[in-house]
Amino acid sequence: MPLTPTAEILSAAVTAPTGVGAFNVVHLETAEALVAAAEESGRPVVLQLSQNCVAYHGSLQPLARACLELARAADADVAVHLDHAEDEDLARAAVDLGFGSVMFDGSTLEYAANVAATARVVAHAHAAGVAVEAELGRVGGKDGAHAPGVRTDPGEAVRFVADTGVDALAVAVGSSHAMTERNATLDLGLIAALRDALDVPLVLHGSSGVPDDVLVAAVRAGMTKINVSTQLNKHFTAAVRSYLAEHADVVDSRKYVAAGRAAVTAEAARLLRLFAL
Repeated sequence: MPLTPTAEILSAAVTAPTGVGAFNVVHLETAEALVAAAEESGRPVVLQLSQNCVAYHGSLQPLARACLELARAADADVAVHLDHAEDEDLARAAVDLGFGSVMFDGSTLEYAANVAATARVVAHAHAAGVAVEAELGRVGGKDGAHAPGVRTDPGEAVRFVADTGVDALAVAVGSSHAMTERNATLDLGLIAALRDALDVPLVLHGSSGVPDDVLVAAVRAGMTKINVSTQLNKHFTAAVRSYLAEHADVVDSRKYVAAGRAAVTAEAARLLRLFAL
């Protein structure tokens, strides 16, 4: 199938309504696992490369081009997205490379500076037919910089979307990045209020810390794009540890990495089905 635009996947989900799984790529095996999960479940998926992932690999192009090729060859709808880019140049590079969407994260900036920077990214992306996600009301846990209890204000969110022209908005409703325990509580009333106030899809970051039943409730309340990273990393690492414990003499890394890849495929497919309601 051809590479699917992120906006097309999100628009169909809003209409359904249903949730869309947006899962972070760490390395090639993650991307392969996520595409396999989409094919197995019959559900669309968004492959996300974060700015941290790009820094780990040393540049954007190698892993990005691999993800784009995997998406084009998939027997499922697969989009490729840049996640949490605080660098405008990186966001523009992803647009130019052919990503279906980029997230520009100016949430550490003052409101006016966030608007100005986001609007610059939007102008470049929209000229290429690429959608832009942004963040307002910081999602907790990222580098410890978020104060507990902060929530996105619906009125400010409406103004931000109007001022920037973004196509999707990540909102703070109770989740937190990098949680290894799934015990977060979401403000479902706030999600519904944001859904009613805005005409762009809502994005939930930090979903790894949210229990299944609460994720389903969040989708029903109006959340569309559900970002998951740590939960899948946990499954990958647990499978590798288990394989190495059972095969102490193994030296071929492909054997234990394949076990991790299979574990991510299984969990990602389960989540994609869960979000489909």
